[in-house]
Amino acid sequence: MRIGEHNFIRQLQLHNEKALVYVIDAYGGLLKSIIRKQLYCLPERQEECMDDVLLNIWQNISDFDETRNSFKNWAAAIARYRAVDYLRQYQRELLTVDIEGTAVAKEDKRLAAVMEQEISEEVEKMLDCLKPMDRELFLRLYVEEQPMEQIIRETGMKKEVIYNRLSRSKKRLRRQFCLNDVQRGV
Repeated sequence: MRIGEHNFIRQLQLHNEKALVYVIDAYGGLLKSIIRKQLYCLPERQEECMDDVLLNIWQNISDFDETRNSFKNWAAAIARYRAVDYLRQYQRELLTVDIEGTAVAKEDKRLAAVMEQEISEEVEKMLDCLKPMDRELFLRLYVEEQPMEQIIRETGMKKEVIYNRLSRSKKRLRRQFCLNDVQRGV
C-alpha cells in the first residue's frame, strides 16, 4: 500500500511502520528545526530528542484529533514540549551527584543560567495571554510546584475556584497555541 498525505494518519493508527517513514520524510525537517531551536546548546541531545518525538507520535497517534488541529501543528507541539523536557532533564543532571562511583557532575553555571533563562522566557511567552492572577496560580502550582494547601492558605481561595481558574487557563493556552501555530504555519 502506498502511504501519502491522505492516508498516513490512518496507517499510523494501524501502526504501519511505512507511515512513520512518511512522517519522517514529510515532517522531519520541521521537527528537527524545532528541536534544534530549543536544544541549540545541547547538540548531542538533539538526535535522541528527535527519536523520542517520533516515538511519542507513534505511541500517541490515537490522541490526535483532526477536528481540533492539523497533524503538522500537533507534531510540532510534541517536538517543542519534548525539547523543553530535555532542557529540564539536562538541568537536573547538572545537579546530580553519584556517590557510589564518586563521580560528581560539575555544574556549568553559564550553561545552566542560559538554559534557565531560555526556559523562563518560553514559559513567560506561553503565559502572557493569561490574567495576572491566573498566571500567578499557574506558575505557583505547575512551575514552582507549590502544594495546593499552601496556595489555598496564601490566596484565601477555595480549592474548587483555583482548579476552575487553572482549567480555564489551560483551555486558553491550548487555544492560543493552536491559533499561533496555525498563523505561523507551523
